[in-house]
Amino acid sequence: MNEYKCFDVLIEKGVATVTLNRGEKLNTMIPAFWSELPKVIGEINSSGEARVIVLASTGKHFSAGMDLAVFSMNSGESQAEVGRLRANLRENALHLQDSFNCLEKARIPVLAAIQGGCIGGAVDMVTACDMRYASEDAFFCIQEINIGMTADVGTLQRLPKLIPEGVCRELAYTGRRMKADEA
Repeated sequence: MNEYKCFDVLIEKGVATVTLNRGEKLNTMIPAFWSELPKVIGEINSSGEARVIVLASTGKHFSAGMDLAVFSMNSGESQAEVGRLRANLRENALHLQDSFNCLEKARIPVLAAIQGGCIGGAVDMVTACDMRYASEDAFFCIQEINIGMTADVGTLQRLPKLIPEGVCRELAYTGRRMKADEA
């Protein structure tokens, strides 16, 4: 297995454990994350060494989602550059969606082991997994609405297949935290 900036990978006794390793940064999803995740899952798929993938994390929270500082559209560029960035928004969103599609398309089951907060983009990610297991302290939050964004990396497409549509809408419209025992 290759070395990764955002993940530690261990394959042992048929179990591939893929661990988000940036606990000190709340396992936020930096640009490297989006290119590394499909590579990690692709390597595990093609190796044939694992019968299951467990997606886990280090630190207090599973993941705080996208690193908003990295994905900020207005970081001092001129108006022309901001306009160009906005023109690429659709392509960027499709790239981010494709990064999570690898979990859904994996040839073996993908399980998510969630502790603490599973926020924003992390909800998108775990909805692409086959099964989700949460510790007592876990909570889920579609954070995007709280910062004026749309959850467009898979949550709104996948979550209604996992929970009642009315609950999904409530979470998407309010940004309410759903605790593990409710989930």
